[in-house]
Amino acid sequence: MTHFGIICPALTGHLNPMTTLGHELQRRGHRVTLFGILDARPQTLAAGLEFWAIGEAEFPGGASAAANTKVGELSGLAAFKQIVTMFRRSTTMLLDEAPQAISAAGVEVLLIDQTSSGGSTVADFLNLPYITVCCALMLNLEFGIPPLNTTWSYSPAWWAKLRNKISYQLLARLARPILKTVADRRQQWNLPPYIYPNDPNSKLAQICQQPPEFEFPRQQLPPSFHFTGAYSRPDSREPASFPFEKLTGQPLIYASMGTLQNQLSGVFEKIAQACVGLDAQLIIALGGGSNPASLPNLPGSPLVVGYAPQLELLQKAALTITHAGMNTALESLSNGVPMVAIPIANDQPGVAARIAWTGTGEMVSLAKSGSSRLRAAVKRVLTEDAYKQNAVRLQAAIRRAGGVSRAADIVEQVAQTGQPVFAQKSL
Repeated sequence: MTHFGIICPALTGHLNPMTTLGHELQRRGHRVTLFGILDARPQTLAAGLEFWAIGEAEFPGGASAAANTKVGELSGLAAFKQIVTMFRRSTTMLLDEAPQAISAAGVEVLLIDQTSSGGSTVADFLNLPYITVCCALMLNLEFGIPPLNTTWSYSPAWWAKLRNKISYQLLARLARPILKTVADRRQQWNLPPYIYPNDPNSKLAQICQQPPEFEFPRQQLPPSFHFTGAYSRPDSREPASFPFEKLTGQPLIYASMGTLQNQLSGVFEKIAQACVGLDAQLIIALGGGSNPASLPNLPGSPLVVGYAPQLELLQKAALTITHAGMNTALESLSNGVPMVAIPIANDQPGVAARIAWTGTGEMVSLAKSGSSRLRAAVKRVLTEDAYKQNAVRLQAAIRRAGGVSRAADIVEQVAQTGQPVFAQKSL
């Protein structure tokens, strides 16, 4: 038995896949402890994992909700800057408090979310092996691949690579407060500095929720990088009640803007208006961003809930209207459901670009998401067979990738051997 420690942000899009992976490892007889702020406790315990609180003074219970509300009211660059501010604070706290907690708990191997900037430095300081887990869109920098905060499609042309490189440099400048926090601590702890952007990624194994078919053509991934497919199981999540008796039997359109960028209530009105008159039933999940009572008069009278059992509803859905969060996108594709994406911020534009590139849906920018343009996209994806066929193709690809079972196999192999685990050539 190995004692695994998990480090990840207290955000649903990261906690869901990480606790699912932890749940699978625990099912196999291992011990799993998640180290996080108090707001991560409910989802951790719902997955049956151990929880060790850190950062209680700076991040008391409810701190995430307040911060998420602020981010949820923003979009684009403003939202990205606010996320950087949040992550700098959490990185400082992680570096201050995680080493002592992880050491006291007796953790043997760390599973570190790729967006947890200080996680690899904590592992190096404690001399612990660690595995990088890409819960969101993979961050591995490669100039041939458009940055994750853009809706640019892939192009091998020289000008596209130059455009990408300039954009990456701008992103690095915006993220400088986080990078400097980590660099200063590595110097203080006498750890070798990071020279290249991909240096924090594990040399033992990097595991990614995407199947290779849902990624632009990569040329520079390390041999220890694994496309494993999505990690999602209902039994590792908090239950959400839902009035299934109100389903009409019509084709189901499931709309969710996630649990972070969900304060833009005008988007829900545009979605409702776009679906009026269609032979379909619209379900809107607010993701905790507001109360259903605050949206009582949406056009077409859709069924509006605060939270929804997303995995169960996607089994019934004909279409997902989404902010293009990675988890919603992969869970839709895991059920062969095509999408209309309205990206708001962070990695959502990059996920939306991949939805369009794979032909599994259409992308409508927030600025151009007027009801007529959105309605046209909804009607096309709902009625044209190619979108459904491509979604089913990606569904098969996700199944081939192996999912959480394959990811757990890789994690166990690292724990048992202490050596890098290389990807199979077929992947």
